[in-house]
Amino acid sequence: MKYIIDKENRPVYLQLYKKIRDDIISENYPYNTKLPSKRSMAEETGVSTITVEHAYALLCDEGYVESRERSGFVVVFRNSDGFATANEHHTEHVPSHTEHNYPDFPLSVLSKTMRKVLTEHGELLLEKSPNCGCIELREAIRHYLARNRGIKVDTEQIVIGSGSEYLYSLIIELLGRNHIYAIENPSYKKIEQVYRAAEINCDSLPLTNAGIDSKALAKTQADVLHTTPYRSYPSGVTATASKRHEYIRWSEKNNRYIIEDDFESEFSVSTKPNETLFALSNNDNVIYLNTFSRTISPSLRIGYMVLPKHLVETFDKKLGFYSCTVPTFMQYVLTELINNGDFERHINRVRRKKRKELSAQK
Repeated sequence: MKYIIDKENRPVYLQLYKKIRDDIISENYPYNTKLPSKRSMAEETGVSTITVEHAYALLCDEGYVESRERSGFVVVFRNSDGFATANEHHTEHVPSHTEHNYPDFPLSVLSKTMRKVLTEHGELLLEKSPNCGCIELREAIRHYLARNRGIKVDTEQIVIGSGSEYLYSLIIELLGRNHIYAIENPSYKKIEQVYRAAEINCDSLPLTNAGIDSKALAKTQADVLHTTPYRSYPSGVTATASKRHEYIRWSEKNNRYIIEDDFESEFSVSTKPNETLFALSNNDNVIYLNTFSRTISPSLRIGYMVLPKHLVETFDKKLGFYSCTVPTFMQYVLTELINNGDFERHINRVRRKKRKELSAQK
């Protein structure tokens, strides 16, 4: 393939990665075919071999290709019918490696930011927050998602709430109680608890080492899929690239929805976090959830969801009267942490530490 790379648009390796990824998905590079050597790709595109190496490494991290001795980089992504492959087997509960002990956000930075917010915003902090959250925080999250997760949305699509359980409840009210919700088995126990408490009909779908079992997904009568594609808790399973695309294909039928619970992918040791289903899908039917309780501290009960654009008006009519459950003060503190770069610096520190720990184990 002949790729045109804009060297003024950095990082260059991400451009190359996206072009190759798109060709793999469209099967211009079919399953089990080899990518050009790093040197050949570098000569063809006019970039350095280091740039190609970074792009290929990211394709490996994402599950599109794998490096094989004496064979180079081979495509392992299958845009297929979605049935289980021979190496797909069911997982067991393995809680030990999924107990999350990442360092909390530096207290000195947090206290300094709190003092700054108190000084700069004063009595404004005593005012009631808009129902969907302060516009400043929603704007900061919008820019962060576009910059780091490939999620490009309008501010009005972002809703702030005090943690995932509260947001699950809002989703139930938004979509209605007449749906069947498919959840991963095993999964975070509070997901099922919230749905059962709301008298929602749930279907548990077994996890394999690649993600949700394909046959179970094909057979389910559910029309809403609640999934954690990256390091599902407590199994630690990360859905492969093929599996993520399978979820999206499943959702294309009969007005189905996906709830993407993305609680810790920022801590991926990859050169960039895994692709989100929200960014991959063109169907406007993925509700994206994330929380700062995981990335900053469990005591910071702030989460958010990103709605499909076509549900924004429905949400406003049905649930727009709900008051935001996060104090205005903490919303402004988080806004400052995101805007001044402290939040992303913390994420990068944790990721560097994880890489060092993994290297030491090899």
